[in-house]
Amino acid sequence: MTGPLVVLVGPMGVGKSTVGRLLAERLGVGYRDTDDDIVAEQGRAIADIFATEGEPHFRALEKRAVRRALAGHDGVLALGGGAVLDPDTRALLAGQRVVYLTMEAGEAARRIGPDTTRPLLAVDPQERWRALAEARRPLYTEVARAMVATDGRTPAEVARAVLDALELKHA
Repeated sequence: MTGPLVVLVGPMGVGKSTVGRLLAERLGVGYRDTDDDIVAEQGRAIADIFATEGEPHFRALEKRAVRRALAGHDGVLALGGGAVLDPDTRALLAGQRVVYLTMEAGEAARRIGPDTTRPLLAVDPQERWRALAEARRPLYTEVARAMVATDGRTPAEVARAVLDALELKHA
């Protein structure tokens, strides 16, 4: 299999970045986040891209970033929450070791709070998070080889559950 060792998908705030870094450390591989790639390439925050060019422009940047990362990274890869919206991206994820990290809306409200850095959560963040997560759930499920709940678990516990779900050796 070519591509990343593990790809993490799921809604905003679920812990993809935190868990991804732990997984990479435990597996002795590199970590990459497509949102970080976009910020580095554009030289500005995602919220700024949304505000100035809009969501369709951001999604085009995201699609390109995911394609590059899947082709050029062999470690742990975290995708932005909306990356699965693109059918071409979902097709690229077929055959990859994709794990869908889940959490309930109550846990999301506790973790995210009033987060102004997430443009899609600017108005009524808790209800908006719930609606986005519910709408995207079938897409996350479509691309995932495994699902791991993050509710009530530490990042280390989630990382262990991901490794177990994929039957990967870990320290």
